[in-house]
Amino acid sequence: MSYQVKIPSCAFGGVGSIEKVKEVIKKEKSQKVVVFSDEGIKATGLLGILTARLDEAGVQYHVFTDCKPEPTYGQVEAVVDMVQGQECDLIIGLGGGSVMDAAKLASVLKGASYTIKDLMNDPTLAEKKVKTVMIPTTCGTGSEATCNAIVAVPEEKSKKGIVNDNMIPDYVILDAQMIAKLPKSIVAATGVDALAHVVECYTSKKATPFSDPYAVEGAKLIFRNIREAYNNPDNMEAKNNMLLGAYYGGIAITGSGTTAVHALSYPLGGKFHIAHGVSNAILFAHVMEFNKDACQDRLAALCDAVYPTYAEKSVEEKADYIISQIADIVKVTNIPTDLTQYGVTMNDLDFLVTAGSQQQRLLVNNMKELSLDDIRNIYLKVVK
Repeated sequence: MSYQVKIPSCAFGGVGSIEKVKEVIKKEKSQKVVVFSDEGIKATGLLGILTARLDEAGVQYHVFTDCKPEPTYGQVEAVVDMVQGQECDLIIGLGGGSVMDAAKLASVLKGASYTIKDLMNDPTLAEKKVKTVMIPTTCGTGSEATCNAIVAVPEEKSKKGIVNDNMIPDYVILDAQMIAKLPKSIVAATGVDALAHVVECYTSKKATPFSDPYAVEGAKLIFRNIREAYNNPDNMEAKNNMLLGAYYGGIAITGSGTTAVHALSYPLGGKFHIAHGVSNAILFAHVMEFNKDACQDRLAALCDAVYPTYAEKSVEEKADYIISQIADIVKVTNIPTDLTQYGVTMNDLDFLVTAGSQQQRLLVNNMKELSLDDIRNIYLKVVK
C-alpha cells in the first residue's frame, strides 16, 4: 500500500500572523491582488484588518464580498465571472469555508477554457492559474488546507465536492485574532465540523500513517478545547488551538477522507440549507455508533490519545466514551440534536435516503458499508 498527504507549501500561525501577508506579497512580487470575502466579514472589521496590511504593502487590490454561505455552483460561478475581468497575480480568501472554496475555485478557473460545471463532471481538468492565500475566520472547515471545494447543486437538492490537488492553497495564515469575536453558534458549528473531520479521517478506510498523526493531533486539540472556546470567548489560547485543530483536520482529509457523517449531511445542506457544521453535528454520534463495531479499535486508540486517563478501560468502553464525548459536545454547545426546527419531516425520508446513498465519493471511505435501510435508520434517529 502506498499513500500520500499534500499540504500547503507555507503556513503561518499565531496571534498577529496576519502581518505575514505582507511577506507573502513581497516574496511573490505581487502587484494586483483579488480578495474574496463576504458582507458579514466586512461588517465585523476583519476585512479592514487585512486591507490595512495590503495598503501597507503598497499593492493594488480589489475586494469581492459577494460570496454566499453554502453557495450553489451558479452563485460561485457568478463571483468567479466577476474576477475574470480583473488582472491579478494573487488571490486571498478571507472567511469561512464557502469563501475559501470560492477563492480556490477562482484560482483554477481564472482564464480557463473549462467551466465550474465542467469541473463538477471532471475535476481532473483543474489547473492552478493564480497562487492563493487562505485566512480562515472560523475554527472548523479546514478548507484552508484541502484540495476540495464544495458547492450546492440545486437540481439534485444536494452538494458536490470538486477535488483536485491544484486547489491546495499556497499559503495559509492562522491568526486567532481573526476568530476572536466569532459568534458562539459558529464556534460550535464549525468546531464540531472540524471534530468530524479528524474522527472520520482517523476511522476512514483510507486512513494512512501520513494522515493519522494529523487526525490524532487535531482530535486532541479540538476535544480538549472546543467547550472552552465556546463557553469563554476571550480564551485566545483555546481559540488558537481550535484553529490549529481545524487545519490539521484539513490536512488529514487530503491524506484520508471523511466518511458517512459528511455523506449523509450533504442532502441536508443541499435541500434544507442547514449549515454544514450543524448538519454534521446532528448526525455525528449516530453515524459513529453505527460504525462502532467496524472501527472500535480505532475509536479506542483515539480515546487513548485524547483521554489517557481512560487507558485501563476496555476497548469497547473507550470507543463508547469517545462517542459519548461527541454527543456531549453537541449538547453543551447548544446545537440541535434533531431536524425538527428545520422543517424536515418523515415525508422527506425517501429523498434523504436516496440522496445520501448517492454520495459515493465519501461513502466508499466508510469502514462499514451502508445499505439503504442502514441509511434510513440513521436518518430516523434525527427525523421526528
